[in-house]
Amino acid sequence: MVVATVSVLMYKSLNISNTDIALYTSLLYLPWVIKPLWSPFVDNLRTKRWWTVSMQFLLGLGMVGVAFSLVTEHYFVASLCFFWVMAFCSATHDIAADGFYLLAVPESDQAWFVGIRSTCYRMAMIAGQGLLVILVGRLEGSLAPQHAWLIGFLVLGVIFFMAGTYHYVVLPRPVADVNRAAHSPAELLKSFSETFASFFRKPGIASALAFLLFYRFAEAQLTKVISLFLRDPRENGGLGLTTDEVGWIYGTAGVGMLLTGGILGGMVASRQGLRYWLWWMVAAINVPNAVYIFLSQAQPENLFVIGFCVAIEQLGYGFGFTAYMLYMLYLARGEHETAHYAICTGFMALGMMLPGMLSGKLQELLGYQWFFLWVMVATIPSFLVCMLVKVDPSFGSSRAVKEEPAP
Repeated sequence: MVVATVSVLMYKSLNISNTDIALYTSLLYLPWVIKPLWSPFVDNLRTKRWWTVSMQFLLGLGMVGVAFSLVTEHYFVASLCFFWVMAFCSATHDIAADGFYLLAVPESDQAWFVGIRSTCYRMAMIAGQGLLVILVGRLEGSLAPQHAWLIGFLVLGVIFFMAGTYHYVVLPRPVADVNRAAHSPAELLKSFSETFASFFRKPGIASALAFLLFYRFAEAQLTKVISLFLRDPRENGGLGLTTDEVGWIYGTAGVGMLLTGGILGGMVASRQGLRYWLWWMVAAINVPNAVYIFLSQAQPENLFVIGFCVAIEQLGYGFGFTAYMLYMLYLARGEHETAHYAICTGFMALGMMLPGMLSGKLQELLGYQWFFLWVMVATIPSFLVCMLVKVDPSFGSSRAVKEEPAP
């Protein structure tokens, strides 16, 4: 969230254009797109627990690097370089942590905890877009933006060092999480080729890829522009909020609805399964985007009204994103599930990167009012791909797992 989202707010404070912000911060998704290329090595070298903890320490170093790059002459290029390092570390962390999740949590509990995972993922946005931005916004009142963000990223670095230390101590050690470093390079390459090829031999893979790429098509464009819209002056069509106010909206108005949506999504899916709730969830992740049409047309000054609209969108997102996470678990089932899940998340990142790259330029061409109207049109592919995918009616339902006869 720091690499892909908080960077947008930071560069907006540093007066980088919307087109450049959307383009370059969207390109930072690339490591998550190509992470399947090195996922077999993470799968075979060292344990997933080791990779998870190690990457957290490296991310802490990357955040410190971003902090000090902001006071250099070429701060935009320098900070982007550190964001790239962080992106590769975070993508590697994703591979390891996702695999660790599949090994450490029984399959019967995964549907329930996918709602918790989704909620924690969104809580990262709250911590970044909320608490961190509030801190930086307060500091901007007495410091230059570069120095305010420098302090913010130093705080983040310390938090990640603490998190790495904590997880080194408390994370469990699943028996299945083993070091398979005995494999030769040739064996690893052969294993990678077979793992990668077997993913594309899955039944219905074409419709599955369409789902991964287009389920979040509208959101991919909206995500990059929301923060810019909240910060841009009213004469430019935005809401003219301060950095501090943006932090309060994400950190307060969105948090309750976000937590409710994510947990509720996991609860209902664990009762009736993904297939039953798929259409409700695709509607939930798309329809609330219409609140930004109202905000761009009315440009309200009341923070309560703005916060209420953001809260509605956050509730829908928290509920609707559960379907996406569950479907990736469904598609990754079987042999090589860790690597296959990494491939799924790579396509997820590609689906966010490509539309996001053009969203800033599109917004500058259309203006905020027409852009948000376009976003609603862009929700159509999400509904179409839901018509294509086939999901086992019992998948995700904890009751179905419990009712299966013992082998």
